[in-house]
Formats: sequence, C-alpha cells, structure tokens
Amino acid sequence: MKKLLFQLDTDAHPAVFDTVVAYDGGADHVIGHGNCTPDNVTPLVEGAIFTRAPKEKKHTALFIGGSDMMAGEALFKAVQENFFADFRVSVMLDSNGSNTTAAAGVAKLMTSGAIAGKKAVILAGTGPVGQRAAVMMAKEGAEITITSREMARAEQACKNIKAGFDVDATPVEATDNDARGKAIEDAQVVFAAGAAGIELLEPHHWQDNANLELIADANATPPLGVGGTEMFDRGEERSGKIIWGAIGFGTLKLAVHRASIEKLFERNDQVFDAEEIFALARDMA
Repeated sequence: MKKLLFQLDTDAHPAVFDTVVAYDGGADHVIGHGNCTPDNVTPLVEGAIFTRAPKEKKHTALFIGGSDMMAGEALFKAVQENFFADFRVSVMLDSNGSNTTAAAGVAKLMTSGAIAGKKAVILAGTGPVGQRAAVMMAKEGAEITITSREMARAEQACKNIKAGFDVDATPVEATDNDARGKAIEDAQVVFAAGAAGIELLEPHHWQDNANLELIADANATPPLGVGGTEMFDRGEERSGKIIWGAIGFGTLKLAVHRASIEKLFERNDQVFDAEEIFALARDMA
C-alpha cells in the first residue's frame, strides 16, 4: 500500500524543501495543500482518517508546515481536534523547520557537554527556532534566558513556551551586541537563533568569557550570529569553548527530518512536536 503524506502548509505554496525531504523520508506520494487554516482544514483531515481500514491507516500521515510557527501551532491543534477513537493518522509539526533545527542544535550541544543545571541564553530567541530550543533545553534541566531587542517580545516568547510546554524562562532586553554580551556573562551555554545575516555577538563578547562552555549558532548566512565562529564548526574548540555551527549540526537536522517522516508511517497515532522530535534527535546525535 502506498505511503501518502499530505503536506498542509499555512503559506500559499507548500515548501519545496519539505516536499523533497518527505520523499527522502520514505513517502511514496506527497500531496501539498497551501493556505491551510483551522477553519478550512477539517475536510482534508476527514479525507485522511475516513478512507483506509484501521490496520491500513498508518500508511497515511499529515505534515504541518509553513513559515509561521504560530499559525502552524493553531493548525496542528485543529487537525488533532478532528481525531477520535481509531479515526486518526500520525501528524508532524515543523513550521519553518523550527523543531528539527532546534532539536539538532541542542542535541549536538549535549554531545559536547552537560546542560543540566547550567544557565543557557537563547540570543534573539523570540522566533520559532529560539523558542523550541528554549523548551528543549529547559526540559533537560537548564536555566533559560531569552533575549530580544524588545522586552515585550522576550516576555511574550516566555509566555508562549510556558503556555505550550509548561517551562519557565527569563526575558531579557538586549538591544545591541554589547547588551547581548552582558546577558551571557554568567552563562555556560549560548544558542544564537537570530535572523539570517545578523551578527549578535562579536568575538570579544564570548572569547574572553571564562564561564562559557558551549555555543551553537543557527545562522548559516554571513555575517554569522556569533562572530569568530564558522558555520561548519562541528564541536570545534575555540578559545576554550565548544562550537557548533549551522552547517555543523545541519546534517543532523536533515537526518532527523527524514527519520521523523519515516516514523510517521509506523503507526497511525503518533504526534511529532518539539519533545518527540528532540527525543529522536538525541538518539541520532
């Protein structure tokens, strides 16, 4: 029986990246639907859950994508509200690649050192990757701080992850590189999650910090988020710190994405969000 993956995207056009990885992950056919919302998704879900016999439903799965994680989360919830009894299929959320990117970055950091009991600062952490990384590290016992150029955005990000995953984080306003350098003074772990091509720290902000142990930078577009590092760093030691660059952990990100798709077809009752995808990344790291 053919493995069918329905790609429900909150953007107008389903992402080509997600389609390619879905095929690489073992789907026989990927059917994309754009502009999906909680208001219009029910007929699509019903088509997935009411067709195949119970033992065959595992061959149908849903993938929630798009560039907007908040829209993706709302769609993810709406999809699951249509499930009942055994009328369900496995579903995965990875809007903007945020779950798989954060999972890979944090998993690779943890191969280089412990984060439990450590202070971890998520620089520019109000976006989807930053918030997901915060959740994953908090679940592992780290004390989380999220920075933003605007305090209101940092506070909102902390509220989001508290409401969604019941983890706590401290918001910090850091309007420039020097402010971000000050925010990491007593941190052991830094995860840079800023927009592409935006430098968040200059070399002296972290190279002279004796407390810092681990750094991950999710930005692969020069200038990098953490100056003085390389996008290809794979656990390299620089100035006494272990560095993971975006390409350095990007190989794991793609592998986790593919593996998640493959697992969707093992059963018809799986739900893959931050915690489930991170568990897979840890096993694969």
